[in-house]
Amino acid sequence: MKDFSQTIISWYKKNKRDLPWRNTQNPYEIWLSEIILQQTRVEQGRSYYDAFTSKFPTVKHLAKAPLDLVMKTWQGLGYYSRARNLHATANIIVTEHKGIFPTNYIGLLKLKGIGPYTAAAIASFAFDEKVAVVDGNVYRVLSRYFGIETPIDSNKGKIEFLQVANELISAKHPGTHNQAIMEFGALQCKPQNPDCLNCPLNNSCAALAEDKVSTLPIKEKKTKVRNRYFYYLVIEDKAGQTLIKKRTEKDIWTELFEFPLIEEAKALENKALLKKVKTFFKDEAITIQKISEAQKHILSHQHIYGTFIHVKLEGKLKKQVPYQIIKSKDLNEYALPRLIDRYMNKD
Repeated sequence: MKDFSQTIISWYKKNKRDLPWRNTQNPYEIWLSEIILQQTRVEQGRSYYDAFTSKFPTVKHLAKAPLDLVMKTWQGLGYYSRARNLHATANIIVTEHKGIFPTNYIGLLKLKGIGPYTAAAIASFAFDEKVAVVDGNVYRVLSRYFGIETPIDSNKGKIEFLQVANELISAKHPGTHNQAIMEFGALQCKPQNPDCLNCPLNNSCAALAEDKVSTLPIKEKKTKVRNRYFYYLVIEDKAGQTLIKKRTEKDIWTELFEFPLIEEAKALENKALLKKVKTFFKDEAITIQKISEAQKHILSHQHIYGTFIHVKLEGKLKKQVPYQIIKSKDLNEYALPRLIDRYMNKD
């Protein structure tokens, strides 16, 4: 156990990437980085981290910021509940903790949106608490090295891997150990084509010895995928205005803005679609200028097929709940789902 920790820490010191959140023990900056990196790769995550720390340099700035601005800054990362939780947690830290983060794992775990992984990361990186971080990279390294075949997404597996991780962690350098094993999984013990030949642990890796590198770790559950068909009305009136609304229901993309939406369980033929579009406008004079190809947007448990119907309104838009009228040129000032943003800015 001791040799394992020493080996990966030694590897880490030689091979680690120079990342801004590794050069600080500020719990706010570490928290931001961990929430962002749960959503994306380091390369993309760095630009989001820079944007957040620039716009909201402290937890107080984040708490005071309008939620719409936080959502706009998060745009493109997905899982927007995490952005809402960021904002909510910042407010809790400011109002209930006087702007100071709890300094231990148990205290951090009580905060909204901070689970065991994030709490362990902040506690060990910022406060050097001996508590193991277990993410996808850690699961992979431990499963392969020790030959653990318990599914990582089972309750039994989560308990077993956490126990092993806590037995391995360095008592003297818990934060560095956690950083090291995560980086080792990201760069050395990769999901595909890991560099086993040059791995410092290859003499004692169970998966390598038993030819199981490609089969470990094991998952038991398969996510059921649901198909949804979104038909967006991209309206423009004679004044250069369009219609949008904020998604407020408990569904994907809550607090983001979108065009008027017709959602169907199955794909519509053009004739049926045009009938629904005309129903939306009642007796108003319109011209349908274009109907896009379906744009496929993949989420973890849903496939969204978005079709954009460009409609020219001969008159001017009228106020109607729950929509709001904006200048078409101002659309990008609003936080939009990635599906809409990618389509509207594809040129």
